[in-house]
Amino acid sequence: MADPRVAERFSRLVDLMARLRGPQGCPWDREQTPESLRPYLLEEVYEVLEAIEGGQASALCDELGDLLLQIVFQSQLAAEAGRFTIADVSRSITDKLVRRHPHVFADVQVRDAQEVIHNWGRIKDEERKAKGEVGILAGVPRTLPALVRAQQVDEKVARASGQRTEGRDVIGHLRQHQTELEAAVAAGDRASTERELGELLFSIARLAHHLDLSAEIALRSVTERFVAHVEHLEGAARKRGATLAELDPAELAPLRRTPGASRAD
Repeated sequence: MADPRVAERFSRLVDLMARLRGPQGCPWDREQTPESLRPYLLEEVYEVLEAIEGGQASALCDELGDLLLQIVFQSQLAAEAGRFTIADVSRSITDKLVRRHPHVFADVQVRDAQEVIHNWGRIKDEERKAKGEVGILAGVPRTLPALVRAQQVDEKVARASGQRTEGRDVIGHLRQHQTELEAAVAAGDRASTERELGELLFSIARLAHHLDLSAEIALRSVTERFVAHVEHLEGAARKRGATLAELDPAELAPLRRTPGASRAD
């Protein structure tokens, strides 16, 4: 049973947004458009991710609220333009969840979570066809981060074609592209270097798909370890009244290696 306060508090947020956009509202809010709000929406998504990784419930609660505001804001702008309302948004996602969970809301039987994922993808494809969207990659946004998009493209092609590259083949391709990248770098061929680097990155995204991991999250994780190491060195430098560049070369050496290699020192 839903918390009875949800409807009241959500309605208050929607009403508050309408007031901010009203004649006696906030000048800044009144000037915004769907396009002008894009940077704020993207920023809030990343701040939610950071709050999740930080593990602090209060921070996550705050950031989810900020993200919810962006959804309500966009819906208010759409309502003013006569396109849709926040009620339409709520109905749309509710209907979608019911439609994509036939094993819960209908009489479909599933063996495990993997079959649920398979059915979800199949239903999603049927929905796209009904909307006139053609092509197995029509639903992969071009605005996704490149590594995320590469993995989604590979996953969708593999599912649609029924072909899944073996792990040893993926690793073989990685080694091949590494060799080709090294050759391009040695030759000083910038165009070939960029192409081979892209091939290597795509192969990494494919390997992540094969391992059922997220290449984006894996990269975020290792980057955060590297950031933590840099911050540690900066702190040590400040205690000596120095800058990072003034540290002993031996102390800076780990920065030239991967965070995993640095951790092993």
